[in-house]
Amino acid sequence: MIKQRTVALHTLGCKLNFSETSTLSRMLEQEGFLKKPFDEEADVYVINTCSVTDNADKECRQIVRRIQRKAPNSFVVITGCYAQLKPKEIAEIPGVDLVLGAAEKFNIVQHLEQLTKTTGTGTICSCDIEDVSGFNASFSINDRTRTFLKVQDGCDYNCSFCTIPMARGISRSNSIVSVVENVQTIVKNGIKEIVLTGVNLGDFGKGPDGKKKQENFFQLIQELDKVDGIERFRISSIEPNLLSTDIIQFVAVSKKFMPHFHIPLQSGSDAILGLMRRRYKRDLYREKVQQIKALMPHCAIGVDVIVGFPGETDAAFQETYQFLHELAVSYLHVFTYSERPNTLAIQMDGAVPINIRNERNKILHNLSFKKLQYFTAQQSGTTRKVLFEDAEKNSMMEGYTDNYIRIQTPYRKDWANQIIEWKI
Repeated sequence: MIKQRTVALHTLGCKLNFSETSTLSRMLEQEGFLKKPFDEEADVYVINTCSVTDNADKECRQIVRRIQRKAPNSFVVITGCYAQLKPKEIAEIPGVDLVLGAAEKFNIVQHLEQLTKTTGTGTICSCDIEDVSGFNASFSINDRTRTFLKVQDGCDYNCSFCTIPMARGISRSNSIVSVVENVQTIVKNGIKEIVLTGVNLGDFGKGPDGKKKQENFFQLIQELDKVDGIERFRISSIEPNLLSTDIIQFVAVSKKFMPHFHIPLQSGSDAILGLMRRRYKRDLYREKVQQIKALMPHCAIGVDVIVGFPGETDAAFQETYQFLHELAVSYLHVFTYSERPNTLAIQMDGAVPINIRNERNKILHNLSFKKLQYFTAQQSGTTRKVLFEDAEKNSMMEGYTDNYIRIQTPYRKDWANQIIEWKI
């Protein structure tokens, strides 16, 4: 009897990567692979990488070394952003057998059929990012209670700190018809919440070739709101300059789109925003927050912010701190700036010492903690709907309210993947 081949997959990075890893997993299982937990021995290990920060690169290398110690005869496949940006560097890591760039990621089955174990440099299957086009739909299923649904990929913005356009290519999208079909498939799996994901989600509407927009994000959410069987949609992240008044007003009255926005800011200093080549100033950001809160006082607003960008003086950092302190936002995702090759920022003057970057990170993490405590306290006494996860940890389970407050309670199997009325 022929032994069934096994595969284990691991994701580094964003919700978009999670959706793609889940899709790769289903493709491999359809070809006869048996999926195994990543900490167990498998014939093939697939690592879907991120490269937003240097830490993601280091983590990938550490994982490969662990696999080498545990299962030296297994195949190791690296894909994702890091694989597109630095294929030669990855191929030279001992134990890596195959590197798949952005255009080859979803051809993994064919590549595995031709793969042979080597003791030398791994095989590279990649192309220039300018040659990458087409849209590969993907979504996560059975990995967690919520599903991450990719509707857009790539980015036409060229922020001075960012490698994502070099790793994922031009902005391109699925069609509204195809997205709705994917949602209907997801509904059949008993999923109650879908998180819409993309690199630049608000830029939705350019076809797979990245040409002129035929549709837009507002039209997409209007159509999704009509789909029967799904109870909750969440918008993962949207640029402030693409968050239109129409979208805000629509979410405010929708029964399905959750009162929760995640809006990247990156800096509260207009001078630094200019150096970052962001497409807005802080007044626009403030205006968006005020619009949301006027219509939905209970709405959660998350913020991405980068500390230690070149040229960020003490005064510029204080501008950011004060701006965030005064804004009615709920929590922060704080990133410490790290130099990325081939970006404009790496050539800029005014590098901030690492210790100062780390100190500023701590200051904003503390502010985030206070913001979240305050936001949660504001909701005290209200009743909100919580979707509970199936995972059990230390006899506890957790879930999120519609406005993204995390709730923990003793585990009850009958509450898993159920929406429960909950008094905060």
